[in-house]
Amino acid sequence: MKKYDFVLVGAGLYSGVFAYLAGKKGKKCLVIEKRNHMGGNIYCEDVEGIHMHRYGAHIFHTSNREVWKFVNELAEFNRYTNSPVANYKGEMYNLPFNMNTFSKMWNVSTPQEAKAKIEEQKNAVTGEPSNLEEQAISLVGTDIYKKLVKGYTEKQWGRDCKDLPAFIIKRLPVRFTYDNNYFNDLYQGIPVGGYNVIIEKLFEGCDVELETDYLEKRKYYDSLGERTIYTGMIDAFYDYRFGKLEYRSLEFETETVDTENYQGVAVVNYTDRETPYTRIIEHKHFEFGTQPKSVITREYPKDWQEGMEPYYPVNDKVNQELFQQYNSLAKQESHVLFGGRLGEYKYYDMDKVIESAMKAAEQELN
Repeated sequence: MKKYDFVLVGAGLYSGVFAYLAGKKGKKCLVIEKRNHMGGNIYCEDVEGIHMHRYGAHIFHTSNREVWKFVNELAEFNRYTNSPVANYKGEMYNLPFNMNTFSKMWNVSTPQEAKAKIEEQKNAVTGEPSNLEEQAISLVGTDIYKKLVKGYTEKQWGRDCKDLPAFIIKRLPVRFTYDNNYFNDLYQGIPVGGYNVIIEKLFEGCDVELETDYLEKRKYYDSLGERTIYTGMIDAFYDYRFGKLEYRSLEFETETVDTENYQGVAVVNYTDRETPYTRIIEHKHFEFGTQPKSVITREYPKDWQEGMEPYYPVNDKVNQELFQQYNSLAKQESHVLFGGRLGEYKYYDMDKVIESAMKAAEQELN
């Protein structure tokens, strides 16, 4: 008999959900985490009495009733609604693209006028869109593309919109109502007390080793458990045998400002190309804070290099083909299960990570 039923590599949401469900079945788990804290990218830090989202804005939203029920058993959720604002050279526009956006952009007041304006501008693209620029114009017209899509997207991906594949923007949310709620999901909110409340409950009862690289002592850690749940980079697991998958990384610049209310909203996107960051997050607004000071974070997209945190998989054709090579190896593993954003090389919202972990736990534990 091995010491643990499961060795969980990574202490993010996927591992947490799996550990929590395994614990309910009386299973013993060891968690190995590279960072010096639990919770992966949903980890919060307490600064000036504000729960600061250390790795960017995390707004929980889902239409899955089972997932919503699950997270509400772990924490109480507030009624926060994501209503970001775009700043284009000092001009402020509501997101997602809706009647408030169109009214400000074109001084129109009815859905019919807005639709006519977009239709007229879409004619700039004829035939099948061959790149992201053409795809975006064919969806929202030239004005919205130039002011609210182009600069932001080029900063996000580190390349010109003409050099990006059309499928990255298959669709853009366009609403002909005066509704600034970014998500269409049935349920939305932020855990009262921040995400650490959830993290603590998920990993309760687990043995944990922080600041530890599983890959450096893989055989040893594998020998401790009946099964390994790996949520790190799948290409790193296989020593980059077929080459490196591409990721986008982020750099965060956080400061405490001596003002009660810095920007009036949790998230402002900077959509011009010249501003080096993509957005500023003001954390107190996630929980309707009234603290005398505020904490803001500027978010800078970066090309990922080894040693940096990989945040977004680059899901283009080349990388998907490379991932399939790694995935075919992963499917042959009898001792290891790959999960989460990095293990499955997939951009996952939090609710989808939870769904995936629940499904894996059901298969493993029954």
